[in-house]
Amino acid sequence: MRQKAVVLVSGGLDSATVLAIARADGYEPYALSFRYGQRHDVELLAAERVAAALGAVSHVVAEIDLRVFGGSALTADIPVPHHDSADDLDTAGIPVTYVPARNTIFLSYALAWAETLAASDVFIGVNALDYSGYPDCRPEYIAAFERMASLATKAGVEGRQRLRIHAPLIELTKAQIIQRGLGLGVDYGLTHSCYDPSPSGRPCGTCDSCLLRSRGFAELGLPDPALAAFTGSGP
Repeated sequence: MRQKAVVLVSGGLDSATVLAIARADGYEPYALSFRYGQRHDVELLAAERVAAALGAVSHVVAEIDLRVFGGSALTADIPVPHHDSADDLDTAGIPVTYVPARNTIFLSYALAWAETLAASDVFIGVNALDYSGYPDCRPEYIAAFERMASLATKAGVEGRQRLRIHAPLIELTKAQIIQRGLGLGVDYGLTHSCYDPSPSGRPCGTCDSCLLRSRGFAELGLPDPALAAFTGSGP
């Protein structure tokens, strides 16, 4: 019998790749997404498509309203930065699209679901190379959460669970991530990564996330299928 794993699925490129990796590694994947008050909640439609296409056993969307705290361009009335090129991104500081403690919150929910599933594995698509400077995407953060998780649950205390957090993309470039996913049959046309889409869901093409994603495809000599799907369409 395959082992169960909770996979965090945002609907973006990275999480779709991680879901494909979890499945290819022989896990029975349970997809977990969040409606947290993000301005780009169109990503949840993409998460639903990705979970179905990549064989998630179940797909749960947890409701959390992080707008009550704000502090991010994704959850408050703060403009999303736009740039002409990925080369213009500020890699020295933490951008305003950082959502305070988001991955800690998400991983805590994943830990809770893993305990109820009698699972010891959680997959997350964090990346420490093309990661926009987020502190909760670093290897040391993932390692620290994993240590904490072993102390945090009844199953852990009783020796029935020792959580492993899998972050298979953490040391890959965006191009390498895309290449890995294509090899596993991921259809990136199903995904959505834009922080500031139009009302129709059209990616802006100029936010940090769009630029890093497009650069990854360009390095492989490929068009971004998420942008190509909107070619010739209205806003």
